Amino acid sequence: MDWTTGLALGAVGEGPNHDHETAAAEAAELARLTFESSAFTQAEQAGPAERAGQADGPVEDLIVTARGGYHLIRFVETAFDSSVFLYLWLDRAEANLAVARFRLRDLTAGLVLS
Repeated sequence: MDWTTGLALGAVGEGPNHDHETAAAEAAELARLTFESSAFTQAEQAGPAERAGQADGPVEDLIVTARGGYHLIRFVETAFDSSVFLYLWLDRAEANLAVARFRLRDLTAGLVLS
């Protein structure tokens, strides 16, 4: 997904309320607000050694737990100024949040965007 446009760049599976477009727009707004928020930026306080392994932005991923599901947003690191992120919705009754988070992290590490 892209947070500047709010559009899904692709979709697979079932989305919350069976509506990928609305989920994409709402997740994009949350991603943009979180990524740009000064509340999450601690890099300015850290020295160069602590910043060395950090992504371009202050947030790696975002997890929202709702009564019926989990919403995971994972920001994609790129060589350019990217506003791309992966969004995953999981049914709470069937999902394993920890495994999903690790799989999403591995998936973004394998993406090549240039």
